[in-house]
Amino acid sequence: MKNVLTSLAVAAAVLTAPAAQAADKLLLKTPIAFSTALPGLGSPIPRVAEQLDLMSGGTLRMKVYEPGKLVPPFEILDAVSTGKINSGYTTAGYWAGKIPAAPLFSAVPFGPEAGEYMAWLYYGNGMNLYQEMYDQAGFNVHVMPCAIIAPETSGWFAKEINTPADLEGLKMRFFGLGGKVMQKLGVATSLLPGGEIFPALEKGAIDATEFSMPAIDARLGFHKLVKYNYFPGWHQQATVFELMINKDVWNEASEQHQAIITNACKASMADSFAEGEAIQHAALIDNVENNGVEMKQWSEEMLATFEATWDAVAEEEAANDAFFAKVLADMTEFRDGYSMWKENAFLPRK
Repeated sequence: MKNVLTSLAVAAAVLTAPAAQAADKLLLKTPIAFSTALPGLGSPIPRVAEQLDLMSGGTLRMKVYEPGKLVPPFEILDAVSTGKINSGYTTAGYWAGKIPAAPLFSAVPFGPEAGEYMAWLYYGNGMNLYQEMYDQAGFNVHVMPCAIIAPETSGWFAKEINTPADLEGLKMRFFGLGGKVMQKLGVATSLLPGGEIFPALEKGAIDATEFSMPAIDARLGFHKLVKYNYFPGWHQQATVFELMINKDVWNEASEQHQAIITNACKASMADSFAEGEAIQHAALIDNVENNGVEMKQWSEEMLATFEATWDAVAEEEAANDAFFAKVLADMTEFRDGYSMWKENAFLPRK
């Protein structure tokens, strides 16, 4: 009798497994803000999609839509929140007009480098604050970091910038909190998606631009129009990219699918960082040897000006928005502690 019952139980499990598996299937339709042709920005998300399929045995899949194919890049947050789409891949800095604190989860001037940023997110209060930000602002999304890159170039200019006065009157594409710094220094800034920058430069709608790392900027062809490329990227020492999933969809997903998505994004953080670090030197060599680009380093005067102006911007933003102040204070406290490790453990810069 015992063997019969066991056989029946096994048979029942086999018969019900396909139905349960079918019920658990999840397809994430994921518009992205950055072309998959851009290494480090858009390239991580197809690899995430591949891993979701492999790790779930096909029950969890992601269909990636290139920028503008399903939802325009600047509409992804609203579309995910309302359920128009169930997921999206972008960067929090794009929501500065809706949520003042959002850029702090994307890139911070003179802020944490990639390792420190991840430390704060995963082992400080960063992730709790990240989710709290969207919850408090009334967006129905579950968020997780899903890629990170190292420093960007500081910008592409048609002329040399030697003093703060040289910035006054420039029209420049600029991202995030760094853009507010540039505005204080007399620059008229605009935030354009990557695909719109080259035409804007070509037509004279902007005089200068920043976008990303050298290997990424090379794909967009800035070197064909402007020849002075400045470093270091004080405004974005690291940049975080996010995967957002509609919260109702997330809550209804199985624990297994939630774990697969979470860990695929954690793996992508390491993978995207490694990819970015591996390919920049070749782009720099090509710029100098073949494209006529002049690589320039900001003077100590200019860096001091940028930093002092950022301090003023941070103080103003914190005074104007309580949650910005809360996040900045937490990040600053973490960084103050981290600095003891950083200053003692890492080689000094030459």
